[in-house]
Amino acid sequence: MIDFEEELKKFHPSLEVDEAEEAIYNQDLTDMADIVVGMVKDLNNKEEE
Repeated sequence: MIDFEEELKKFHPSLEVDEAEEAIYNQDLTDMADIVVGMVKDLNNKEEE
């Protein structure tokens, strides 16, 4: 039978996962809210001209 507690003690996260996590968190990603805010600002600037 598998001793899950013993297996968990042996577990080490993959370096690839750590590297991917760091790359994802360090990126400044634009989400849909940022895009919509930018579009609204552009529309307001065009209306003012």
